[in-house]
Amino acid sequence: MSMIAKGNGLSPQILPRVASHGVPLRELMQLPRWQGMEVVAGADGLDAIVARLNIIEVPDIAPWIKEHEFLLSTGYPLRDASEAFISEIASSGAVGLAIKQGRYLDEIPAQMLHESNELGFPILTIPEDVAFDELLHEGLALILEKNLTVLERSDHVHRALINLVLQGGGLAEVVSQVAEVIEAHVIAVTPDGRLLAASGAESSSMQGQFDPSGRLLIERLKLGLQETAAEELVLFQAVASISSGADELGRIVASSDRVLSNSDLMILERAATVAALTITKRQAVAAVESKYQGDFLREVFAGKAGTPEQVGVYAKALGWNFEREQLVIVATLEPVVQLTPEEHRRAHDRFTAAWVSVTRTADPEAAIVGFANEVVIISASSAHGPRGYLETLTAGLSGDGGGGRHRFNAGVSRVVPAMEALPEGYRQAKQALGVGRRIHGAGSVADFETLGVFRILSLVPESEELRSFLDETLGELATREDAEAEDLRKTLGVLLDTNINVAETSRILHFHYNTLRYRILKLERMVGPFTIDPQLRLSLALSLRILTMRGLA
Repeated sequence: MSMIAKGNGLSPQILPRVASHGVPLRELMQLPRWQGMEVVAGADGLDAIVARLNIIEVPDIAPWIKEHEFLLSTGYPLRDASEAFISEIASSGAVGLAIKQGRYLDEIPAQMLHESNELGFPILTIPEDVAFDELLHEGLALILEKNLTVLERSDHVHRALINLVLQGGGLAEVVSQVAEVIEAHVIAVTPDGRLLAASGAESSSMQGQFDPSGRLLIERLKLGLQETAAEELVLFQAVASISSGADELGRIVASSDRVLSNSDLMILERAATVAALTITKRQAVAAVESKYQGDFLREVFAGKAGTPEQVGVYAKALGWNFEREQLVIVATLEPVVQLTPEEHRRAHDRFTAAWVSVTRTADPEAAIVGFANEVVIISASSAHGPRGYLETLTAGLSGDGGGGRHRFNAGVSRVVPAMEALPEGYRQAKQALGVGRRIHGAGSVADFETLGVFRILSLVPESEELRSFLDETLGELATREDAEAEDLRKTLGVLLDTNINVAETSRILHFHYNTLRYRILKLERMVGPFTIDPQLRLSLALSLRILTMRGLA
């Protein structure tokens, strides 16, 4: 995992760069009939990629210009062109302009030359004895030749990658082969940026592209070629989507301190297609394995998996270690109404894969299984305790919250001393999950050990008797939802927590002593003399906790 950099506070800025197949203008100028042309402005743009050549003879050509097009002109349209002509054609996709002076234009306007230098937009002059058709013939021939070379190279790599997969290679081997071919650091990640495979020397410029959990900030990268700048560091990158039909399986990203070419991008796109095959194959195998793992774990939780020795042997065959003190964790995605059943399935699969990635880093022998609507993890106990370990894992899952992630809830059991106690651990984790969700709402993380009285209250079913108890104990405070009632319930809760210590309650709530005395009198008129009746205080404390957990107020 050394290739996973931790966030260092840098905020990469994406700088668009060409993603078209063509030839640098500087290279075109080495052709026999192009050599006589002189650069009169915009020399900084000679490395621009030329994918097309075209002749213009009208001043309003901008709407018809295509991306990475180099223009040739007799100068005729420039006589009536606007002062912003250069910026207009540059913003439309043109990468340069060659003018044949003399017949229609004796001198290129100074404003155009100034604008070209400002934009790095090359303006060239064409010698009088060079015809346009000669420039077009030589230029297009070179562009086609280069494109053919790129296609041949990418096709060769594509066939090599297919053979690699047919011989049993996986995603790691595909990524390694691509990194070697294009001489760059290459990683494959999930749709939300979690590492699947990596190869090649990592550039120091990548440090700011990961969040603290090690997730690639994939939402900051666009498909194609680009430059990423962070402070004084510049990183050249190519990004391709790994897709299967309508499903996005991830991204493959190449990064280098050198400029990556269109040929490199095409190879990366071919590699993404092969990567989709390996991921799809792995998912199919994992689906079958997950079914057997899930069936076995359900049997364990039901106490029907056999003797402890048999359970231990079967678990070891699956790569799990049950012969140690463990924790059971249960996690669920927060329901999202807008998701279709199929979208929810894909989200749950990604959720399970994220738990596998994070947990296996901490415990390679952990069991992580996705049930229909929950993910169950059985992992070694931690020195940080159940809650500390769970918070470490959930922090790794959440990261900065980006990558299209959904909110989730999780609960963890007490330490399970032996595999015979796993069913009880599972029950505790599910109870912690459910109670935590009721108390804290969406995105809760709870541990069974600290649930306190809520563990008992969670076992009490909803009933008229429960409602009646709340009404008798809290009176109108059990049903009112206005701001005053909420404020009074809060005051009552703090008073009970401080054992009716008025001075301490005043300090916590930032009330004046007399204001709090007035509120106590008002509360006693509503619920009875709780300041002198310990049994009433107990009933009120239970009622407030029931309201907190059930949301009955």
